[in-house]
Amino acid sequence: MLGLMQEWPLLLHRIIDHASRQFGEREVVTRSIEGPIVRTNYRQIRTRSLQLAKRLTRDGIKLGDRVATMAWNTGRHLETWYGISGIGAIYHTVNPRLHPEQIAWIINHAEDRIVFADLTFVPLLEAIAGHLKSVERFIILTDGAHLPKNNLRNCVAYEDWLAQADADFEWASFDERTAAGLCYTSGTTGNPKGVLYSHRSNTLHSMASTGGDGLRIDVTDIVLPVVPLFHANSWSLAFSAPMRGAGLVMPGPKLDGASVYELLENEKVTMTAGVPTVWLMLLDYMRKNNKRLSTVKLVAIGGAAAPLSMIREFEIDYGIDVRHAWGMTEMSPIGSTGSLKASVADLPRDEKLQLKAKQGWAQFGVEMKITDDDNKELPWDGVKFGHLKVSGFAVTSGYFRGEGGNILDADGFFDTGDVATIDPNGYMQITDRAKDVIKSGGEWISSIDLENIAVSHPDVMEAAVIGVPHPKWDERPLLIVVAQEGKTPDKQKVLDFMSGRVAKFWMPDDVQVISEIPHTATGKINKLKLREIFKDYKLPTVV
Repeated sequence: MLGLMQEWPLLLHRIIDHASRQFGEREVVTRSIEGPIVRTNYRQIRTRSLQLAKRLTRDGIKLGDRVATMAWNTGRHLETWYGISGIGAIYHTVNPRLHPEQIAWIINHAEDRIVFADLTFVPLLEAIAGHLKSVERFIILTDGAHLPKNNLRNCVAYEDWLAQADADFEWASFDERTAAGLCYTSGTTGNPKGVLYSHRSNTLHSMASTGGDGLRIDVTDIVLPVVPLFHANSWSLAFSAPMRGAGLVMPGPKLDGASVYELLENEKVTMTAGVPTVWLMLLDYMRKNNKRLSTVKLVAIGGAAAPLSMIREFEIDYGIDVRHAWGMTEMSPIGSTGSLKASVADLPRDEKLQLKAKQGWAQFGVEMKITDDDNKELPWDGVKFGHLKVSGFAVTSGYFRGEGGNILDADGFFDTGDVATIDPNGYMQITDRAKDVIKSGGEWISSIDLENIAVSHPDVMEAAVIGVPHPKWDERPLLIVVAQEGKTPDKQKVLDFMSGRVAKFWMPDDVQVISEIPHTATGKINKLKLREIFKDYKLPTVV
């Protein structure tokens, strides 16, 4: 017997409809590419999204077509997501930080018909436009007065193009399992692979990830997503903020410490989210300028492991709650968050902070397990670590166009490529990427644990650990650090600082100080590049 409930498809345009009806005057603030602060609201965003949908339809865009966006976090970019998905087409977020050849490959693989792009990226697109086989026109997210001369085919200013349609338009109707968004991940071997989100998965993910124990967004909040819309589905913030009725502050291209601080403070932001590298810059700016944040209550940190020292500084020095989050593009992307369960509420403060440094526990809709190399499931004892696998309603079942073949195990779980432990309370902790774990004398060493301890040293700004070949032990850890401004880390003092905090055989064999640690296009430490830089390096312990 089936229940007698209405069939009400979970389509993304219902989110902006709801935001317009219930929170129509709620502001969406943008630091525009052109410079000024621009203020709009959810009612106007919906109206312009309807115009966009109607105008796309006039250009022949239909159900299932891919439309690329290459843009910063702005109100205009937000409009494109709702307008594109509202006719059953697919918004394809292109990461402009990738190599131009990769960008061209991704756009061709997706067969994007139109590219929406910010002014920032016009030169990049001009350089590769001749290689983009499927693109029919370029729409630059600006007005006619700011559109530069360019050689892009059928190029038009967004405001001029949008003005050719009114908002007298009805959203399309289709199955909630219809594809809504496409995001390519570079975290896999070979060419980037496309993750294809559905309206259903995006809607459910936004509901699940922003509850009180997740990213914790409600109608009283003002949210600044530092995480770009082109990075891992924007952690769903483009959907969850309007769904919850929270205000939005879009930072545009300026993500340095001073610029982020200015928006957080001036716009009375209560919640913000981004990768650790951005928070390093913000904390550095606040320290040097004796600044505090008067309204921010919660900082969500993901994309890479947040050092305990960073969590401690936010919580102890500034009184701001940290919510450590973990996930990946293939998970829409949030899989776990680090709120404190009732079972650990009475722990001493330092033990709570240690828990918050873990990647947290799985939100509703995500199942986790860890396995050994033979796919045997391992216990949740907080000690044994193995391959982290996940399943859920917002976890990919396969890559776009079948790339990579069958990616699920016999039980329907996706191998994340991470190595992790899970403790008896369900708190998961990433110990490494499977490809980065250091194997020394038959034992595994966590590079992430070593990095988090090293970055706690007062002279160290950033740290990375890689395995270096060793004739006896196979691999040994090399610690690579960037100095705090005005400091010169002493190798032995750094090692002495770490001694006793990890097992003796985990201790790095050497420390190297460099001016800058390379990062990937998504802000993570680029260990492939580091291994290339240090490919001829010999450890002092190698005789």
